[in-house]
Parts: sequence; C-alpha cells; structure tokens
Amino acid sequence: MAPLRANGLVKRYGARLALDHVGLELRAGEWTALLGPNGAGKSTLFALLTGLFAADEGAIEIGGHDLAHAPARALREIGVVYQQQALDLDLSVERNLRFHAALHGLPGAWAAARIDAALAAHGLATERRRAVRELSGGNRRKVELARALLHAPRVLLMDEPTVGLDPRSRHDLLQAIAADVRERGSAVLWATHLVEEAAQADRVLVLHQGRLLADGAPAAVAGALGGGSLEQAFLRATAARPTKDPSQKEAA
Repeated sequence: MAPLRANGLVKRYGARLALDHVGLELRAGEWTALLGPNGAGKSTLFALLTGLFAADEGAIEIGGHDLAHAPARALREIGVVYQQQALDLDLSVERNLRFHAALHGLPGAWAAARIDAALAAHGLATERRRAVRELSGGNRRKVELARALLHAPRVLLMDEPTVGLDPRSRHDLLQAIAADVRERGSAVLWATHLVEEAAQADRVLVLHQGRLLADGAPAAVAGALGGGSLEQAFLRATAARPTKDPSQKEAA
C-alpha cells in the first residue's frame, strides 16, 4: 500500500485552473521533490493533500484511508511543515510540542519521551524553555520539523520549508529529512522552486501551470525534459507557456 496516492486532482478558483488532473504516488523510504516555479500550483496541491481545501475532482488516499470519507484517519498519517510559520511565538519550544502531542492524543509519558528525543536529535535540548520568538529562523524550522515528526507519521509534507533560511540552516534541514527517510522509511514530499534542493532528492516531480511534466530520478527527469543538467532542463521546460484559454490564470 502506498503511503499516499492522489488521482486526477483538479482545483479551480473561479475561472482560474490551479491543478489540471494531477496524480502522484509517494513510496515509503523515498524523498520526493515537487519542483515547480512560483505559481505552478505547489501550494494548492499541498492544501488539498492536507485537507485545507477540497478538490473539485479526483481522490486522495493516505495510509489506505480516503481523505474525503475518513479525514481524521487519513490526516493522522501525515506530518506537515508549512511555508508560513505555524508555531505559537509566545509559547516555549516544549509547550508548542506538548500542545501538538495533545492534539494527536499522545499519552503523556510517551509524548514526553518523544519530545525529549526530538529536542536532542535537532540540537534543541538547551532551548526547550525559551519562547519560540527568541529563536533564530533556522531553529524555528527545527522546532516545526520536530513537531511534524512527533507522532511518527508515515508521510511528511514540506511546503517550501527553506524559504528565508541561511545556507547552514538549509543544509541542516535537508540532512534531517534525509536521515528521517533513511532511519524510519518515511515518505517525504518536499515542495521547492530551487533546483539544487530537488537534485538531492531520490525522485523529482516537475509541476508547471498545474500539470505534471515529468516524474523520476533527477537524471531521468532531466533527460525526459530534453537533456542537459536538471537545472537546464527545468528552465527550458518551464519557460514556454502552453496555449490555454486566456481566461484561465494559474494560482500559486
């Protein structure tokens, strides 16, 4: 059973077509990069996968549960790091994590052990009592990742998670994701517009104007999109706009 499967996803905002029959399947132990320029539809796809929006057409299955018919069971299988920060800045690091654990109904002793382990793994043990607003951008992202992984989800969704991070923080986050895939066999979908990030993934999905253009290992995707480096192929494939109804504009 695939940790996450989506078929024929369509999403419109009035006359604007954001996703055009998009289908994808995530596999356990695989880091998949969703590569697309700004406005490709990446954030819309994430909104559908996390239940924030409902698709106009298509279906999503997470951990064997249909998102439309069993949302609580499906969403229990995912952890999410959103593009926009979603922590309570006035709470301490530990209280943010404890609140998240309570939302998932994690038993107190088990949650405490998971929080201790997460703080140690991400180098945040000495920061546990500090208010989140006092942390650097990189450490806030570490807290968000720790929170997303607290309930040991099968699927991890990362929506442009390195926006605003310095090179060291970006490197640390990428390494943390690679470690989770390797150690837990999680399925990761990492949305980005940065080719250098996508090139480090096991697999790349190229999304442009709401359509998937390619799916495969980075080298295979580059070949499918005309050859050269992944960056050259990506820039070439997303440079031209296909002929469409002029009333249809893409959403981010």
